[in-house]
Amino acid sequence: MPNKQQALIKYLKTFATENRVELFEKIINQRTELLTIVLEDIYQAQNASAVLRTADCLGVSDVHIIESRNKYDVNPDVALGSNKWLNLYKYKQADACISELKQQGYQIAVTALHEDSIDLLDFKPNTKTALVFGTELTGVTDQVKKHADVFLKIPMYGFTESYNISVAAALGMYDLVHKLKTHKDFHLNALKKEQTMLKWLRKSIKNSKLLEEKFLAI
Repeated sequence: MPNKQQALIKYLKTFATENRVELFEKIINQRTELLTIVLEDIYQAQNASAVLRTADCLGVSDVHIIESRNKYDVNPDVALGSNKWLNLYKYKQADACISELKQQGYQIAVTALHEDSIDLLDFKPNTKTALVFGTELTGVTDQVKKHADVFLKIPMYGFTESYNISVAAALGMYDLVHKLKTHKDFHLNALKKEQTMLKWLRKSIKNSKLLEEKFLAI
């Protein structure tokens, strides 16, 4: 027998088009929480938005945003609505973000030029991984570095000394998503799929709040 949440999802689906529901179900089956992204004090809206767009394209469900100094703004012309389909978590302090991720079982993989950095191509994640990127000019802060389980560097073969943050995030996500796809826990579990479907239906159905109140009153 379906629980209350499952019944609500079934009810709300009747107010969405068949094509929209089919698309949601297809995309949910490709979503993952095995990789998550952490962005620390990104201040250029176009970079922030490009990272969200890539995360959505690659099936990454969650993005964690640290706003110690800079407010995280989204450029709608770049994000193209991707932020609507992602779970965005914001923190005022880096320690709070990293502590939460550690409690959830994530290893902290910090992108930084460090004496212990290993090449992204040589990194073989075998557990939940949080990939961390820092601000455009100075990178990840020492506050975050002290919590790192591994330091990663993305190889470069030209004269320029660094990638744009949005490019670095895209390269990192693409590589790790494909490495983690064979992991037994890559896909969302049944409960997470339900929660995601409910969130997406709420966002895409006009007057969903009123419809939900009507359903719950039955």
